[in-house]
Amino acid sequence: MDTIASLFSFITWPVSWVIVQFHTVYGAIFGPDTGWAWGLSIVSLVILIRICLIPLFVKQIKATRAMQTLQPEMKKIQERYKNDKQRQSEEMMKLYKEAGTNPLSSCLPILAQSPFFFALYHVLNGIASGTKIGYINSDLLASARQAHIFGAPLAAKFLDGADTVQKLGASLTDVRVVTAIMIVLMSASQFYTQRQLMTKNVDTTVKTPFMQQQKMLMYVFPIMFAFFGIRFPVGVLVYWLTTNVWTMGQQMYVIRNNPTPGSKAQAAYLERLTKHVTHHGKVGRRSEKAIIKAIVAKGRERNEFERKFINALNKAGLAAQADGTVVKSVAAETEAGTEDGAITTAGAAPRRQQPKRQSKSQRQSGGTKQAGDSPSLEKSDSAGQPDSSEKTDQPQDSKPAAAQQASKPGTGARSKAQSGQRKGGPQRPKSPSKK
Repeated sequence: MDTIASLFSFITWPVSWVIVQFHTVYGAIFGPDTGWAWGLSIVSLVILIRICLIPLFVKQIKATRAMQTLQPEMKKIQERYKNDKQRQSEEMMKLYKEAGTNPLSSCLPILAQSPFFFALYHVLNGIASGTKIGYINSDLLASARQAHIFGAPLAAKFLDGADTVQKLGASLTDVRVVTAIMIVLMSASQFYTQRQLMTKNVDTTVKTPFMQQQKMLMYVFPIMFAFFGIRFPVGVLVYWLTTNVWTMGQQMYVIRNNPTPGSKAQAAYLERLTKHVTHHGKVGRRSEKAIIKAIVAKGRERNEFERKFINALNKAGLAAQADGTVVKSVAAETEAGTEDGAITTAGAAPRRQQPKRQSKSQRQSGGTKQAGDSPSLEKSDSAGQPDSSEKTDQPQDSKPAAAQQASKPGTGARSKAQSGQRKGGPQRPKSPSKK
């Protein structure tokens, strides 16, 4: 560990300078030789570094989600080229390039803060050995060696012997108890951070090897922290515990307000958003508008939770727009403007009523009734013929419309006149056939 820390000695000067500046501020409040002054200086160093790493953290989230999306395609490539590792690697790199992501992007925050971590380890190791490093002069070195956090010196380690701990002005029991508690908290915070990522912020509809890898890391990382923690000075444990707590809180915020699509966190978020929008009738925050805009843009590709969200808005009389806003739907406005069956909303047209579908018997009875006794047809037919009622006293029977239609020429049926039969009066006898 000392060899690795010496490789990052170039960053020791800025790290030690930042610690000294924070120590000047906290020393004026709690006293320059107290553990509060030096401990809060390390905590402030962590907060400053993590604030600077927020852009990398956002990039890490995007890269992790992109990797989750690519898992089915990656699995297909592995199965297709399982006997050709070189071609498999080429296809993987091509897939990463097309998606604009990289597996190392998810490790950017850890890699970026590693130099600061080893530089702090180098500074605290110098304090333990009584060596001036960076901006830590002799006066600051003596003050740091006197500083204790809950009875444990900043430079003490869990594996230190009784003689080493006595030189720093503390007891071995206090050092072991304090370091053990800090190691347990450090490992527990790391485990909880990884667990909430796996249980709440992972798309449960896609089962990929990536999920199995993340599940393994959920148990591997705490063991690694416990293994290395017994070799870290108390000041480094303060640094690492602070950064783990920061990561846990930062991830909880992201999971609550920007969850992964298809995850349990998204279901909970959309449920809260539904209650808020239906109660207020509008969307307030910009992040909420961005999420609604993304859901609307998906169209038919929405997942189960997103469809429930859109349906809940429709039931409440609201409609999500393409720009992320929410307005009253047309049906709700029409219903609000309707009173006693009359629509009063300007510009709203009444809905066209569709005729009821009749059964076969109703259609037949209706057709017979319409084609039965039609005065208009009878009148029109009798108008073109001489009035036989003037010559004879017998009334003529009105013919059905279907019979009249069949008697007209051009309908395919031969009339009586065409068949040699007279229309009314005595019929002409048929001539006998000549043999």
